[in-house]
Amino acid sequence: MFQSASEAQRSQADLSSDSQQSGSEEPPNLPTTDTVSPLDISPWRNPLKPHPTRWALAVVAGVMVATGTAIALPRLLITQSQQTHSTLELPVQTTTVTSVQAYTVTRSYTGQVTATRTSEIGFEQSGTLVWVGVDQGDRVQTGDAIARLDTQNLEAHLNQLRAQKAQAEAVLQELRNGPRAEVIAAAQAQVSDLQNQLALEDIRRDRREYLQQEGAISREQLDEVTYNRNALQARLRTAHSQLLELENGTRTEQIAAQLAVVQQLEASIADVAITIAKSTIRAPFAGVIGERYLDEGVVVNAGQAIVRVVEGGRSEVEVGIPDAATSQLAIGSTQAIHIGERQYAAQVVAVKPEVNPTTRTRTVVLAIQDTSAGTIAPDQIARLDVTQTVPTDGFWVPITALTQSDRGLWSCFVVVNHSLERRDVEVLHTESDRVLVRGLLQAGDRVVIDGTQRLVPGQSIQG
Repeated sequence: MFQSASEAQRSQADLSSDSQQSGSEEPPNLPTTDTVSPLDISPWRNPLKPHPTRWALAVVAGVMVATGTAIALPRLLITQSQQTHSTLELPVQTTTVTSVQAYTVTRSYTGQVTATRTSEIGFEQSGTLVWVGVDQGDRVQTGDAIARLDTQNLEAHLNQLRAQKAQAEAVLQELRNGPRAEVIAAAQAQVSDLQNQLALEDIRRDRREYLQQEGAISREQLDEVTYNRNALQARLRTAHSQLLELENGTRTEQIAAQLAVVQQLEASIADVAITIAKSTIRAPFAGVIGERYLDEGVVVNAGQAIVRVVEGGRSEVEVGIPDAATSQLAIGSTQAIHIGERQYAAQVVAVKPEVNPTTRTRTVVLAIQDTSAGTIAPDQIARLDVTQTVPTDGFWVPITALTQSDRGLWSCFVVVNHSLERRDVEVLHTESDRVLVRGLLQAGDRVVIDGTQRLVPGQSIQG
């Protein structure tokens, strides 16, 4: 029958007391060689000096062999092994993972500020530049004079046309008023005088005709009187017609022709006046003078730029973003734009249909609504943050739960029946202190989230 280790120790004590009482037996000879026991934890002891532990083991072994209790020492070693194994169970922190079907990510896209309107202003005709009233950085309002050309020759030509118009208008007015009463009276007097002369010639003709029949005068003398009478009769008809014309007034065709002359002169005057007006360029909109190119005294060509005007008070931002992200920016929606250290509210006004062949992005145009924080200059760098929803299946785990695996992969430790299993995963997205992964994980798995560098697969854990 086997004995326990405690019974073996009591047997050893009894033997020791019996040996002391008899006094006839010597203690057993101890080995002098340095045989290190597994339980010896003093490597610096003297090898010739018996160690107490070795002495006790030797006595216990002898007693067990003598009494047939050889199984006691292995049981003692098994108990110590179980105690050591229990001390290797490490406490860990875990979290239970749940699956997700999508995640949101915020990405920043860079663009630049553009002026709503920018104009290079010049003259429509050539001429000598005699005045420039603005300089770089000056603010102008709509209609403000900016520069002027020499217009002396145009003004002289304009005065000449105005004089011609005045003359044509006077003639037109005369035609409209018709002939004067004095002219009509003179025409009437002329007609009356011709009538009297014709009556006198008729009398003379009658007398000459009688005398010619009597043979007192020749036929030639009669013909002379007849001819004079016919001439007076023709003059009378002419005078009578002129009188009727005067009495009827001026014809409408004459008035219309003179009116056309007046209108032609008016058009010429207007053309010269427009040319003079265009010799002064004005601000097409309120803004700031961005550049002044020329000074006074220069002969400029038609269309040559004098200044550049940039519209102030309202700016736009153009940002290139991937085509897939444009669905997140609805027309009319308000977005946050970062320019320098400031943030501005901007409204999406347009998404250009073309795709940039170099960047493969589409341009989104946003109108900055809030400029109270400061002046925004064109060509400044702007940043737009766009939040996108990305559909994908995965699990969120803390970044501390990841440990490096083989072939460039990552892995997590999962608790299964108080033991650890390694599960390989693929990192899909990183966000602050957590990551989205997919792989061999399943919903409901308990993942170790701390101290993964001291864990190995198959290790027992507490909890």
